[in-house]
Amino acid sequence: MKLFEKTLEKKEIFSGKVIHVTEEIAELEDGTKAVREVVGHPGGVCIAALTENDELLFVRQFRYPYKEVLLELPAGKLEKGQSPLENGKRELLEETGAVGKEYMTLGQVYPSPGYCGEIIHLYFCKVDRFEKQQLDEDEFLNVEKIPLKKAVEMVLNHEIADAKTQTAVLKTAMLYQRLTGCRADIAGM
Repeated sequence: MKLFEKTLEKKEIFSGKVIHVTEEIAELEDGTKAVREVVGHPGGVCIAALTENDELLFVRQFRYPYKEVLLELPAGKLEKGQSPLENGKRELLEETGAVGKEYMTLGQVYPSPGYCGEIIHLYFCKVDRFEKQQLDEDEFLNVEKIPLKKAVEMVLNHEIADAKTQTAVLKTAMLYQRLTGCRADIAGM
């Protein structure tokens, strides 16, 4: 099987500031047709910033769709004209006041591939220094430093619900283990 669906028709349903929604008719591999609803999104970036004390910088903020406060790594949507890494550096500074160094990619995450085209780029960096936080006018959040080992435990204990944060925390822990050789310490075993 080729597992490919060819787009035959596309109709815009909604176009907003962040997302747009289309209804599409796709031809399946066996020649039949199916309706696909697709949420278009510019993509995002998430930064796992580690301090010299092996703490990750987190933000705690209200997330309207869930009507609850979530604990997340600094993140944001991609802005046109900037690379994902440039966006990540900007978001880290805006949300936490931190400036990173030694950035490394942790790959990409497709948060909900069944209906949304969003791709989130994940990065790791070491915190170089702190400057003034530069929050957007509609952004309210608290910055927290959490030891990497505790952050891993929080992911495994279901205390961090955000998928991009879970992925970046666990990938950072694996990277940390490779770089330092501290296998048992981070896993808490």
